[in-house]
Amino acid sequence: MDYYAINALRENHAGWSLLRAQNAPLAISFFMVAFTGPNQRDIGRQDLIDTLDDVLFGLRETYGEDKFPRQASEYLDDWAAPERAWLRKYYVPGQDEPRYDLTATAEDVVRWVESLRGRDFVATQSRLTSIFAVLQDLVRQSETDPEVRLAELQRQRDGIDAEMQRIRDGHVRVMSGPEALDHFQQLTTLAKDLLSDFREVEQNFRKLDRQVREQIATWDGTQGELLASIFANQQDISGSIQGRTFQGFWDYLMSPQLRTELRDLLQRATQIDALAKLDNLHAVVNLHQDWLPAVEQTQATVRQLSQQMRRLLDDKVFLENKRIMQLVRSIEAGALATRNEPPPGVFMEIAAQSVDVALPFERPLYEPSRRIMVDDVVVAANDVEVDAGALFSQFHVDTERLKSNIDAVLAEAEQATLGEVTGAYPISQGLAEIVAYFQLATESDWASINPQQDQQLSWQLPDGSTREATVEQIIFVRPA
Repeated sequence: MDYYAINALRENHAGWSLLRAQNAPLAISFFMVAFTGPNQRDIGRQDLIDTLDDVLFGLRETYGEDKFPRQASEYLDDWAAPERAWLRKYYVPGQDEPRYDLTATAEDVVRWVESLRGRDFVATQSRLTSIFAVLQDLVRQSETDPEVRLAELQRQRDGIDAEMQRIRDGHVRVMSGPEALDHFQQLTTLAKDLLSDFREVEQNFRKLDRQVREQIATWDGTQGELLASIFANQQDISGSIQGRTFQGFWDYLMSPQLRTELRDLLQRATQIDALAKLDNLHAVVNLHQDWLPAVEQTQATVRQLSQQMRRLLDDKVFLENKRIMQLVRSIEAGALATRNEPPPGVFMEIAAQSVDVALPFERPLYEPSRRIMVDDVVVAANDVEVDAGALFSQFHVDTERLKSNIDAVLAEAEQATLGEVTGAYPISQGLAEIVAYFQLATESDWASINPQQDQQLSWQLPDGSTREATVEQIIFVRPA
């Protein structure tokens, strides 16, 4: 970073322009109230206008009506304009109301302004502990010598045995109040930083999507080369460092065991005596619930990449077909124009002229058609009992009953797989019921299908036999 780079940031960076803006205190304080304070994302326009109206009402009572004369909607439009880029305005499929989210650049400014206020208590011990933990994992997991790794594991086991013996002897060391407060502050800071990172991750994915669309829009090669380029870019998005780390976090967060362990640890953390007087202690319990909407929104952005590339490809095919039809129409118009007054001499040549030769003996001989006699006599049936069970063996899978089964299982857990739902409510209608579960999963926003993991489902037939099916894993998550 030299003088020229810093001067370019001063002139072009959205965060720097936010600090230089005349209404910077209003914008930054509103961003704190609406977004960073309650850890919210994806807010509707009307809700955001109501929140900004409340902020403006309090300021106008203090400074007068002339201090901020514009309407709340005008401020939002100004902050979401491309030349500002402090708010991101977008539309959700199926909704007419625009949604707003804080950009990663504006959030960096908000975090920096919050840091200027200073802190009464600065976590240092927990940071040092985290540094040592990360450094130890980095060195241990990168070691290739088996003897060194075995020696390290032996040392850890000896330390665990010694700690267990001290506890048996009655020497139980409990974390002191300042240490607990230190670690709690580090926990809340990391949680907020992680939630803010999602905005930057989503912004990076949108940049990749924009690059792919620009490449498709300016493509001048063949259709096959275009398809190869699209698949290569899609692979680059999912295989990039950003994509792999985000997918790893998504897999970690969607693991039922890890989610249960995280929820139990957060619940136990709120029961520590040294932290009982903290004001924001209750927010720790719902820490993982704040991550789910942010992760789902980022995941939806990743899913839209393929949809956007497919849509752009369809548009390009449509334009090519339209160009072909224009050429055909121009040829037809030229032929009609020269039909009555053809030019003298040879004005058109047809390459590879040929005559089709058909030998007489290659034609099949005549074969008279056969007349089929149809007996239209209706025979009256006698009074014989006929089994009509086949007429009544049809059944209908009630999706509302399946939804109630899922809701009943999710009432006791944050999430559940299809195997856990069918374990609590066994399959009674066979494969059709499994297909109905898949239909519910694809049509709902609170379920996801993991093609990387399989699960075994089984059910009983009326004759006592058992049927089994291997399907992709479905994970149902309790709506927030």
